[in-house]
Amino acid sequence: MPQHLVFGAGLIGCYLGASLAHKNQNVTLLARQQIAKKLAQGILLTDYLGHKVTTPKPTLLLPDTESKQVFDVIWLTVKCTGVEAAIAQLHTLVHQQTTIICCQNGLGSEAVLKHAFPDNRVLRAMVPFNVVELADGHYHRGSEGMFTIESSDNDGDFTEQLINRIQSPVLPSTSCKKMTQLLWAKLQLNLGNSVNALADIPVKHMLQQRKYRLVMAKMMRELLLVTEAKGVVLPKLTSVPAKILPIVLSLPDVIFKIVANRMLAIDENVRTSMWWDISNGKQTEIDYLNGVIVEEGERLGINTPVNKKIIGLIRGLSNSHSSSRKSFSPEELYNLVIMSQ
Repeated sequence: MPQHLVFGAGLIGCYLGASLAHKNQNVTLLARQQIAKKLAQGILLTDYLGHKVTTPKPTLLLPDTESKQVFDVIWLTVKCTGVEAAIAQLHTLVHQQTTIICCQNGLGSEAVLKHAFPDNRVLRAMVPFNVVELADGHYHRGSEGMFTIESSDNDGDFTEQLINRIQSPVLPSTSCKKMTQLLWAKLQLNLGNSVNALADIPVKHMLQQRKYRLVMAKMMRELLLVTEAKGVVLPKLTSVPAKILPIVLSLPDVIFKIVANRMLAIDENVRTSMWWDISNGKQTEIDYLNGVIVEEGERLGINTPVNKKIIGLIRGLSNSHSSSRKSFSPEELYNLVIMSQ
């Protein structure tokens, strides 16, 4: 049986690691000491559909600890901003046949891994759902989506075999050969991360307010201009096609709640990873999300003013003290970002 390592036991890493353990996989979590303490009594997984899974205390590896063990599959769940810093320790944990699976939001983080490990299989994965920590060792999946792992004709049936071993009700999984298109589609949905961080409220409450949605819709329209120019066809990740999503988000609140009832079928506790980063004084992934749209837009001669404005606001929020953190009302954010154009 392959030896798995979840490198970066944050919210997603702990959820993924416990999901693997639930399927009787040999899994180790690389976790900081403060996380290790939270997992001393084991891990409880729940989700918005009512599933519940408990696993015993996981096997742990502390960062910067010298380990003679190498792993067959490494799930890299650190943020995009932490990928380069992870490489030095990763070199001590891989062997010639190790597969590294990049589970980052945004686009481009896998390029660093492929350069550092040119002889290893490096795959991308998409995590479509949100995870929140409800108590020490209790991780809750608050939204829908299939955990998706990249596959290719050159990999034989590696990805399919892996999915068969790990998928379960708490980790519904599938594969995809057109991963770049899929990640651009996920990036479109991730544009709500920055609005959620600026609003400082749960995602469900944010989506119920039209002026927040109008800001998201405008950012999405800029992304669609970029993907159309690049010839990237976005797959359908929600009940609404990618090109129609900005229109749906722009609907009046009463109509939106009827048309997009599945979009609102998320847990009341869910907030985005960018909200968590800012709340904990960590560097955000804004450059790998909205920043990719701005960068590609500049390369293609496409103006992306709303995404640029949002990047500036997030950077300003990141540089402020948590005690004086500013929250933007829907009217304030709309006027600042849209009406000022």
